Amino acid sequence: MKALVYHGAGKKHWEVKAPPQLIESTDAIVRIIKTTICGTDLHILKGDVPTVDAGRTLGHEGIGIVESVGESVHNIKVGDKVIISCITVCGRCRYCKRQLYSHCEEGGWILGHKIDGTQSEKVRIPHADNSLHRLPEGIDEEAALMLSDILPTGLEIGVINGKVQPGNTLALIGAGPVGLSALLASQFYSPAHIIMIDTDDNRLHVAQQFGADTVINPTHQNVVEVIQKLTDGLGVDVAIECVGIPATFKICQDIITAGGHIANVGVHGKSVELHLEDLWIKNITITTGLVNTSSTPMLLKSLQSGKISPEKLVTHRYSLSEIETAYEVFGNAAKEQALKIVLNAE
Repeated sequence: MKALVYHGAGKKHWEVKAPPQLIESTDAIVRIIKTTICGTDLHILKGDVPTVDAGRTLGHEGIGIVESVGESVHNIKVGDKVIISCITVCGRCRYCKRQLYSHCEEGGWILGHKIDGTQSEKVRIPHADNSLHRLPEGIDEEAALMLSDILPTGLEIGVINGKVQPGNTLALIGAGPVGLSALLASQFYSPAHIIMIDTDDNRLHVAQQFGADTVINPTHQNVVEVIQKLTDGLGVDVAIECVGIPATFKICQDIITAGGHIANVGVHGKSVELHLEDLWIKNITITTGLVNTSSTPMLLKSLQSGKISPEKLVTHRYSLSEIETAYEVFGNAAKEQALKIVLNAE
């Protein structure tokens, strides 16, 4: 088979690789139908995730068909069409019992990180019963692909951690795929006013189409002044950071109101300044986290009922064999006006 293989910082190649085999009785082998590229993959290629070894197949999102299962797999059967969760879940360890699946002692984020991932023709999925979600008939595959990682991330680490409530004023900093996913998910909780902040006017336009009430471009607007005016000088109730750089985390600290919540979703490759000298007296809550995907079954039901349309995030489509071209496009997202890229197996 062929796979997109990481060969150290800045190096990747679509190449022949031995197909995966069942190792444990709880494994499944899944033939990929659709996969995509995540911002985390770009962080790996930049060298921001040193725990990824050279020779690793990248990718942690996908839709596929189950080709074989181990003897201990009971809920998933050969021929099932499934969503591959970005988080592998044993279901038995102390962290799984707390629904802290991202820290599963036998799993967590291992696909495309500690074991070979989904940017390939086939992938081995450990703990298949807990780490695959059977896809009901009639569900759009591109929409379902967004449930592998990006939509649960926006909901759990952004919206739920940020404790978005009805009537809140919410600011999202970063209108990339994760920020837009958080924007979509936030509307389950009926915030009164949603503000999207980004330096890309095209993405701000998309955010307005997705439900943002106000958009701010820091390139030619003073973010703090605009938000102070919008909130009668109080600041926002919730600020969700969706980029992962010091400047966007600073914006969150500058615009949050007393008693507010800052939810960090972005993957940070270097340290940021935490202004506790300003925040301590404001009763601010700051949360961080890696998605647990505990919300995936609920999101799948919402998708079935038509309450959410994550397929709107898809802007580009390529065949799986064109993945190196797709990476170039995704790596120049602003220029290419790219959000999520779907890679289709031939």
